Amino acid sequence: MKKTLVRHTLALSGLPPLTDEQKAELEVLASKPDDAIDRSDAPSLPEPVWNEAVRGRFYKPTKTSTTVRIDSDVLAWLRSQGKGYQSRINAILRREMLASLKDP
Repeated sequence: MKKTLVRHTLALSGLPPLTDEQKAELEVLASKPDDAIDRSDAPSLPEPVWNEAVRGRFYKPTKTSTTVRIDSDVLAWLRSQGKGYQSRINAILRREMLASLKDP
């Protein structure tokens, strides 16, 4: 039997509007402190799951195509390390960006 992969895209702009009952329930929840919300119907995960959790594991930032002028020797060095030199450039820039955001 041949398996078929089906993909669906959900357009959040096309969702039906909330009913008055749903809006009222959300307002009640929003007014409660976190510890007063009943979460008994939501299964809790064991502690080891949280110890191995990775923030942003499935996050994929958008990409923008651009033209950048890079010194030839720097580009040659990046390319000499094998495939994925553009990803390495991005990783180096991201590391520097995050470091500068940490420093006041």
